[in-house]
Amino acid sequence: MSMKQYEFWFVVGSQDLYGQEVLDTVAKRAAEMAEALNASGNLPCKLVYKVTAMSNAQIRDIVAEANYDKKCAGIITWCHTFSPSKMWINGFVNLQKPYCHLATQYNLEIPNEEIDMDFMNLNQAAHGDREHGFIAARLRMPRKIIAGYWKDESVQKRLGSWMRTAVGVAFSRDLKVMRFGDNMREVAVTEGDKVEVQAKLGWQVNTWAVGDLVKVMNAVTEEEIDALMAEYTAEYDVATDNIAAIRYQAREEIAMKKMLDEQGCMAFANTFQDLYGMEQLPGLASQHLMAQGYGYGGEGDWKVSAMTAIMKAMSEGMTGGTSFMEDYTYHLVEGCKLSLGAHMLEVCPSLAADKPRIETHHLGIGMNEKDPARLVFEGREGDAIVVSLIDIGGRLRLICQDIKAVKPIMEMPNLPVARVMWEAAPDLTTGVECWITAGGAHHTVLSYDVTAEQMRDWARMMDIEFVHINKDTTVESLEKDLFLADLAWKLK
Repeated sequence: MSMKQYEFWFVVGSQDLYGQEVLDTVAKRAAEMAEALNASGNLPCKLVYKVTAMSNAQIRDIVAEANYDKKCAGIITWCHTFSPSKMWINGFVNLQKPYCHLATQYNLEIPNEEIDMDFMNLNQAAHGDREHGFIAARLRMPRKIIAGYWKDESVQKRLGSWMRTAVGVAFSRDLKVMRFGDNMREVAVTEGDKVEVQAKLGWQVNTWAVGDLVKVMNAVTEEEIDALMAEYTAEYDVATDNIAAIRYQAREEIAMKKMLDEQGCMAFANTFQDLYGMEQLPGLASQHLMAQGYGYGGEGDWKVSAMTAIMKAMSEGMTGGTSFMEDYTYHLVEGCKLSLGAHMLEVCPSLAADKPRIETHHLGIGMNEKDPARLVFEGREGDAIVVSLIDIGGRLRLICQDIKAVKPIMEMPNLPVARVMWEAAPDLTTGVECWITAGGAHHTVLSYDVTAEQMRDWARMMDIEFVHINKDTTVESLEKDLFLADLAWKLK
């Protein structure tokens, strides 16, 4: 499902002691708010006013309905009046969708001339929010609390950002990952417990033989290749005379897409150590598939493949870019310490500052019979994050680091790969020490669109550990946080 196909249910809390006139007003205002929020342009998904809940049975039933509705990606609650929290228990303990508590009120200000007891009975959001908030805290529920006036753009944008995260949860629950072969031999961090990941995150991770892919490749027609070649030449500059290599990448892409779509997979991984029956490691093919929203992981890294797909789903319709990435090498000159991110062939062109070029060069690693075609470009400048999901043994840990991408300080004319250069928070060397301390992988997802707050919310919704390396992080503070987290998670 695309972002626009999902919806969020607006459930308003009240009780039956206020009388029908008050309840009618609450319902009218709730519908008005949902309509105005939808019209604001700040929400990526539709907000649907469902009910003013006044009893245990109503809340239990709306939660059960939300749990089984594929379109519903989450519930947003608001207490216009006072909603006794015990009646939310039976519903909340069974809620399986993300939950946001919108702590707002209908009126912007206190009306000096109009305020009386009738006004107070109708407008008790400050009262109701605290009662409503208590029960979620008592039940230890993962939740997002957004406070402020509902017409303020900042509040609407925060709500929209949370919606994107919740869509990432829905996407994750249905995600299938296709592995062409196994992991790169002897690599530790790309391994993991696939059973635990499916139970926790929903991912179905399975393997298909490279020979199966080759069979599909052999069945691709020249007409299909011609059609994809027309897309390549429209989207990219062709900077090679080796058209045969580009056509071979098109053959690989068409075959992989057929297999992915047939199996309902939105992410895939491969390794340069297993190219049985193939002439080239898929470079341009993998890059163009990523540009269409598929997740990719190099060297058999299925975890980064899945996270790339999820973060692409969360950022659908945005223009900054999200891609599979790897820290390659450092520039350690005092006063200008930078990290160079790249990969052999496979970085998504959504990161490109300018129109990417298709080039063909020798790849001195792996089982390539011929020189692979790939997209070459420099990444754009701007604030971004890099994210790594690791299996820490008994639990999953999501590590996120703030970075600032910069224009590369050198041309690197003999490095024919897509590349991004960045400053890491809090600084390069401290950031490296923190990343290694936390156990972060060499593969990451780099995104200019998705934020650290969204990834923290996603981790909370998924009930996994979150580590954020930012401008204020020190090695000492991180070591303490990791030690305490280890104790806390072992008690869960």
